[in-house]
Amino acid sequence: MSISVGDKIPNVTLKTPTHDAIADLSTGEFFAGKKVVLFAVPGAFTPTCSVNHLPSFVDHADEILSLGVDAIACTAVNDAFVLSAWAKANGAQDKVTMLADGNGEFARALGMELDASGNGLGLRSKRYAAVVDDSVVTTLYVEANPGEMQITGAQTILEALQS
Repeated sequence: MSISVGDKIPNVTLKTPTHDAIADLSTGEFFAGKKVVLFAVPGAFTPTCSVNHLPSFVDHADEILSLGVDAIACTAVNDAFVLSAWAKANGAQDKVTMLADGNGEFARALGMELDASGNGLGLRSKRYAAVVDDSVVTTLYVEANPGEMQITGAQTILEALQS
């Protein structure tokens, strides 16, 4: 069953690139007491993710943060080294916290796993965007087609935060 508005984010240990290493990150600790915009992509360096999704949040990071958001985070079923390189390639290092879900545990715990094995990509995450307030999902958008970004970009999240 997929996570829904009103549900609590499950506690999973992910990896996150720091300026000089890779660190463990507990989702229970990361989301506690904060308002976080979380978005997920099927894969770093893939076309829609790299051309549209991540750049939309990098471009609008300051505006999102000015609306009482404490952090913007991106998760993908990729390792932390790939997400670190992807953040650097897109100028996202100081704007978006990368949450590497290399084994897909977070995607499964959320019910957001995507079987992309038909395209040679294995288990991935569905494309979604959420507002999480003190570990509880308050807003959630999930794309019907993971290859498209129609309702999960920064503009949609900005509109939700402003309403």
